Amino acid sequence: MTAPSTFGLSSEARNLHWLLTNLVEEVPGIRSVAVVSSDGLLLLSSDPGRNNEARQSRGDKPTGPRGSSADLATIVSGIGSLTIGAAKLMQFGGVKHTMIAMAEGSLFVMSISDGSLLGVHGSADCDMSVVAYHMALFVGRAGHVLTPELRSELRKSLESESAGSAR
Repeated sequence: MTAPSTFGLSSEARNLHWLLTNLVEEVPGIRSVAVVSSDGLLLLSSDPGRNNEARQSRGDKPTGPRGSSADLATIVSGIGSLTIGAAKLMQFGGVKHTMIAMAEGSLFVMSISDGSLLGVHGSADCDMSVVAYHMALFVGRAGHVLTPELRSELRKSLESESAGSAR
């Protein structure tokens, strides 16, 4: 994982970066993590330095979420929207989490607050219950601080990081 720069960020933003780093480092089998706002924008990423690299190499060979948390954010946003629509259609209440097991990996999506989502791409051999437990811990710790002001700060931080790496 590439550690994102937290210089100049508020203590809440630095704490969220620390929680995300801790999630990735403590849970075996996690490949990438993305925190997505309700409007589908990437707020936090486990591999921010690789996002531009993945965007540039798309013409060569699509790498999917293995290469970029920006791709993972797109997928998480789409799955979140689909499951919210399904829950409304079925009148089952709000969506808490979604887990998709695939032959070579797993995808986990969990609601944080105000429509924000936490998405985790795990390896095929990850323990799904351990990943879900640690995601729930992240959500419990992050949900109350993910205010509109903090979401704006995180978006600006990612934008300035992307602009800095494009130079």
